[in-house]
Amino acid sequence: MIDIVVPTLGESVTEATVARWLKQPGEAVAVDEPLVELETDKVAIEVPSPAAGVLSEITAPEEATVAMGGLLGRLDESQTAGASAPAPAPAAAAAPAPSAAPAPVAASAAPLSPAVRRLVQEHGLDASVIPASGKNGRLSKEDVLNFVKAGGSAPAPAAPTPAPTAPPAAPPAAPPAAPPA
Repeated sequence: MIDIVVPTLGESVTEATVARWLKQPGEAVAVDEPLVELETDKVAIEVPSPAAGVLSEITAPEEATVAMGGLLGRLDESQTAGASAPAPAPAAAAAPAPSAAPAPVAASAAPLSPAVRRLVQEHGLDASVIPASGKNGRLSKEDVLNFVKAGGSAPAPAAPTPAPTAPPAAPPAAPPAAPPA
């Protein structure tokens, strides 16, 4: 068994929150394949698999706070041969779905981190209209939160433009009445 641990997250960062497990127990994984997303107040990272094998146990569930070096889960590397063949197909099929959804959100902007992508989707925002303050024009988690606090919201659905209305026309004049016979 190989322990999956919280990597060094940065100089002043000592703990993180488990945002989302990308693999579930029993699923085969390849070396360096992302297993879990961690978030801190400064960064969101994906923790890669330290070896090929099968994820055997998750010890830190989603939303749990974990310390640097803390145990996230365990990987059984003795089960690589039988389980690794079926796993890549579902992983390949599942991977494009999440990344395909945010692409239209910020088609011309810098790529979004997992934490920012999740916030943008949760609030139904268009990332291209949020002012970015991160390095190289990247949108940060704080940028999204500040945008929401400042009253920014999802783009309003395009209201149908009412067709121009002409003033009501007078009813057609009735033909002159024929004199009584």
